[in-house]
Amino acid sequence: MTPARTVPVAPPDWISIREASRMLGVSPATLRRWAEAGEVPTFTTPGGHRRFSRGALAARLPAAADARPDLAALGETTDGIVERYRHHGTSAAAPWLGSVPESARERLREHGRAIAASLITSVDAATEGDRRAALATGIDAARDYGRIAGALGASMRQTVATFLFFRRPFVEEMAAVARRRQLDASRTSALLLGSAEAIDHLLDATLAGYEQAMTPRASRGPAEPAR
Repeated sequence: MTPARTVPVAPPDWISIREASRMLGVSPATLRRWAEAGEVPTFTTPGGHRRFSRGALAARLPAAADARPDLAALGETTDGIVERYRHHGTSAAAPWLGSVPESARERLREHGRAIAASLITSVDAATEGDRRAALATGIDAARDYGRIAGALGASMRQTVATFLFFRRPFVEEMAAVARRRQLDASRTSALLLGSAEAIDHLLDATLAGYEQAMTPRASRGPAEPAR
């Protein structure tokens, strides 16, 4: 009897979200958002796990690097963007701050400005090393912001709601930059996707800081507000 011939099987083109995250250098949350928006092809296994097309993801790599615009070259400065961004106040976003001492509110504002500046700098970074360094500064500020909010007695929902209130105007400002400078679709997409990825990291850091503030409180009861 002739032995059965073994036919080599090609590596599957569909990879897990963790592999896709490492491949593109973006967070799983960003990949899920792209998938839900139909920006990357995916399918769900019978076990409920999402799989991504390796080929489709690979096609995004050079395009994103080549398309990302240089904000300084476009005539946009970090200070100018931050100044326009700061027109959005905190009262509508965080009514829970009404009973908080002004000194504590100023600390939150300082951290908010640091987060915004690092976010813009990271989006406009020329190299991956510069991007990571700028984002690290923002992550530290976001973690402190979460800790302060927790110490002041804000709930997790209130803390997230405040963060999301400021996310929208930032994305709108990036979109306005694209319109003012008449960027094409590819460069606009790269600018907004870079912003969204950085925001994901900052929100995660904010929640990590909040959880740190809540951990000791769970064992000793409510804490005094930060002064």
